[in-house]
Amino acid sequence: MKIRKIITLLSLLLAYTTIFGQEIEFVASAKEVVAVGDQFRLIYSVNGQASGFRTPAIKGFSVLSGPNQSQSSRTQIINGQVSRSLDYSFTYILQAGSEGTYTIPPASVNVDGKTYQSNPVTIKVVKGNTQPQQQNPQQGASPSGEISAKDLFVRAVPSKTNPYQGEQIIVTYKIYTRVPVAEYSVTRTPSTAGFWLQDLLKDSKNLNQFRETIDGQEYVVAEIKKDALFAQKAGNLTIEPLEMDVLAQIQRKVAKRNFNDPFFDSFFNDSFMGSTYQNVKKTIRSNELKINVKPLPENSRPRDFTGGVGNFNVTSSIDRDQLKANEALTLRFSISGKGNIKLVEKPAIVFPPDFEVYDPRTTDNIVASASGVSGTRNFEYLIIPRNPGKYKIKPITFSYFDLSSQTYKTITSQEFVIDVAKGDGRQGEIVSSTDKEDFKYIGSDIRYIKTGQIKLSPVNDYLFGSMLFLIWVIAIPVLFILFLIIWRKELKKRSNIAFMRNKKATGIARKRLKSAERFMKQNKPDEFWAEASNALWGYMSDKFNIPRASLSMDSVSGALRSKGVKDELSSNFIEILNKCEFARFAPGNKTQAMDEIYKQSIEVITRTEDELK
Repeated sequence: MKIRKIITLLSLLLAYTTIFGQEIEFVASAKEVVAVGDQFRLIYSVNGQASGFRTPAIKGFSVLSGPNQSQSSRTQIINGQVSRSLDYSFTYILQAGSEGTYTIPPASVNVDGKTYQSNPVTIKVVKGNTQPQQQNPQQGASPSGEISAKDLFVRAVPSKTNPYQGEQIIVTYKIYTRVPVAEYSVTRTPSTAGFWLQDLLKDSKNLNQFRETIDGQEYVVAEIKKDALFAQKAGNLTIEPLEMDVLAQIQRKVAKRNFNDPFFDSFFNDSFMGSTYQNVKKTIRSNELKINVKPLPENSRPRDFTGGVGNFNVTSSIDRDQLKANEALTLRFSISGKGNIKLVEKPAIVFPPDFEVYDPRTTDNIVASASGVSGTRNFEYLIIPRNPGKYKIKPITFSYFDLSSQTYKTITSQEFVIDVAKGDGRQGEIVSSTDKEDFKYIGSDIRYIKTGQIKLSPVNDYLFGSMLFLIWVIAIPVLFILFLIIWRKELKKRSNIAFMRNKKATGIARKRLKSAERFMKQNKPDEFWAEASNALWGYMSDKFNIPRASLSMDSVSGALRSKGVKDELSSNFIEILNKCEFARFAPGNKTQAMDEIYKQSIEVITRTEDELK
């Protein structure tokens, strides 16, 4: 029986190896005509094992969901010949925004090491039905035409529109409403090309809410986003609008009912029972901002100016001023204040020629609050005097552009005098509080004669016939039997697909994050965001045995909650997934937060593993 099973398996494997590959087809499909406000599916299908799906630029439509990946397989055995087909699909749910004809360019995917492109898709958007659709309030969102632009809108408010290059301006995005808001989501972050950006509300858990009166109407106002922007070049720069979807609640009157009964008529026609609330989804956009950036003065610019704009102070210190040759000392130079401190470069310090100086270690203590960016930037230099003598480190100068006086200012540190005595000859020994990994060991050109006892073996002492040989003769069969037992258990485990996916989930996710890191270093943001998103979604799919087609923010949150994962960690995981999805499909500069998302992804997967143990 065993021989017959083995022959059957070998014949099946041989049949698989003789199958010729089918021609790969990668096809995109969607409705040819849709109405404004309609939701529809855009589906990319490929008849092969796909990977590396690259999203096209989808313009003219709102991406409500996607890409949602699914797969199906089919195997046929006819006359001993085995045929197998594998289909992958990537689905988007889109919503038409405005009338016109739009073309979605081809997407690309990798199959068996080759890249394939789909066909472009052309969709015509026509005017929708102007009559509001009657809808049960509990069936979800209704058309947004029932809320006027004066009832709900968002504004971008800059603190200044004509700053200097490098000057900090704060842009606050405020939502104004006269109707209750159930929830909101930012669907498109504004493009800030030409600016360096710092999110000021990243660590804030509560929105700043207040009331404001405009044209005699009182609004409830909430600050949903606040950014500190630093212009990197002079000229007229544009900050594009922010787009967001808001789910508001409007009150509707219910028609009175006549039951010809005094009690029922008075109860159902009561003012409390005569109204209901309905969810209404509305897409709103902020205003576009024009920023006129003034160049910094050229005629009075100091030679040591490195780009600092704001209000700063400097401090400097050394850990000792007396030491021996080939010992180390540390010089610390700190710049503190408010402005573009994170963009300030290291100062130009003149050291004596007999000093060996290593590149400084830079550490930042930056605080981003609602009032702007401030903090301290520290430069720590490791210095090793090689010869005895008395040396001077000249005063260090730091120049910056002061905004209050609109002039350049220069701050000078103190001068340091270092007294270096003759060393004791042990040049390889260096003692310092700084890391030693960058040190070079000196004085290691002589190798000492090896001392100590030497182990000798008797003549004609062989392994064959010895006690060790007999032990090995007995141990090898025993080890082989143990190997077979362990291997059978391992095969049993491997047959449990859910168990194996759970076991390998972390390793696969880390490999994908390594690939994402490589794309980040190669400055390929699209590939990075796709790989980072696949790592996080794939980890949840493998860890909790959730099919890819069923993955969503709700299913991820529910899976984590069912395993007893803390709400804070679950929220953090969902937040990182949202950031990846927004970065993948939102236009604009995608390179700013890659390093942060990469670190957060590794951290959240590690913490999740610790929670599940």
